[in-house]
Amino acid sequence: MFEDLSIKLEGVFKKLRGQGKITEQNVADSMREIRRVLLDADVNYKVTKQFIEDVQKRAIGQEVLTSITPGQLVVKIIYDELVKLLGTSRTDINFASFPPTVIMVAGLQGSGKTTFCGKLASYLKGKGRHPMLVAADVYRPAAIDQLEMLGEQIQVPVLAERGKTAIEIADKAIDAARAAARDVVIIDTAGRLAIDEEMMREVETIKARVKPHEILFVVDSMTGQDAVNTAKTFYDRLNYDGIVMTKLDGDTRGGAAISIRSVVNKPIKFVGVGEKLDALEPFHPDRMASRILGMGDIVSLVEKSQATVDVAKAEKMEEGLRKGQFTFDDFLDQLHEVKKMGPLQQVLGMLPGMNRLPKDVTIDDKALNHVEAIIRSMTKDERRRPQIINGQRRKRIASGSGRSIQEVNKVLKQFGEMQRMVKTLAKGKLPQMMRGMRPGH
Repeated sequence: MFEDLSIKLEGVFKKLRGQGKITEQNVADSMREIRRVLLDADVNYKVTKQFIEDVQKRAIGQEVLTSITPGQLVVKIIYDELVKLLGTSRTDINFASFPPTVIMVAGLQGSGKTTFCGKLASYLKGKGRHPMLVAADVYRPAAIDQLEMLGEQIQVPVLAERGKTAIEIADKAIDAARAAARDVVIIDTAGRLAIDEEMMREVETIKARVKPHEILFVVDSMTGQDAVNTAKTFYDRLNYDGIVMTKLDGDTRGGAAISIRSVVNKPIKFVGVGEKLDALEPFHPDRMASRILGMGDIVSLVEKSQATVDVAKAEKMEEGLRKGQFTFDDFLDQLHEVKKMGPLQQVLGMLPGMNRLPKDVTIDDKALNHVEAIIRSMTKDERRRPQIINGQRRKRIASGSGRSIQEVNKVLKQFGEMQRMVKTLAKGKLPQMMRGMRPGH
């Protein structure tokens, strides 16, 4: 997410931090570089111009010129202005005072609209809501089938009536939700490959008939400035409440995410960061600014880990750590917890400084699978007492896992180092640290 943009900005910041004194000239030079970086990332020209002016105005103020660490203070100003540009604070869904809350989802075909409906239903279900999906895209082949399949995966009912018009289906949705004791209705409307009058009239009619409490516009972040232009056109006709940006995990330059909120003056509410149904994140401007500037996003990482951690296993492991015990079974449990958090590259991207890694370095999730295969090829006794694994056993483990003896040796060596570290830390504060990482602490 934003790797290229982050790397280029980090280069500018490095020069700034190296300045012993900040002057109008070196601020102007830095702003020229940042302007070029933002335009290369496909940020809207007017948005870039205003952003640079706002930063420059603050950066040549007395506060910076007299600061002991002027370079760092300018970076802080850039962060503050980026947060402001992205929306300042998290904006949630507008829920109705009396259920059901009606959420209408609009956007072009191919933007990930139908998948988002499934993700949103899953997200709301996880928050204790009882959503219902409504298949009002009656034009795209298999759109109804796709929504029904998503509903089945997350065990959420889907209102789908083949042969009816989108408006007839939407009309029936609220009564159907009340009858099924559902407190949120998510209506998936039809999209086209490009904006046309027929599509816009239909979504306007649905809006007028069902009077949604929330209209979300879904946009593919990989389409760059086209995404911003489409968002503006939809906003002029629908006056939607929020934006959903999909495919932020893909090869996106990031310009659309930075520009879109400023152009339509509506908040980004969610971002899609993967294909799985749990790959949906609420949008936090401060956290996103932190990621863009290479500062990581530890808060989201902690939230993600707390949402996936198995408390019983964590307590069992804590007990073992307190005694200085760490087995291959514990290691295997930890591998599973990490894998539940999502793609490894995405998880590590939330750590500060990861943008400084060489651009061609990729974190391969398959490596975790290889380690798991090696551990699973061990006997129970070998997992508990790896010191008994001799040459013959290593050969058997390699054969059983489909990996080389060298890879088995590497895993055993790394595990030995981990065991030594655990025994050392067990005498200190590791158990207390583990307790502090559990949900509710």
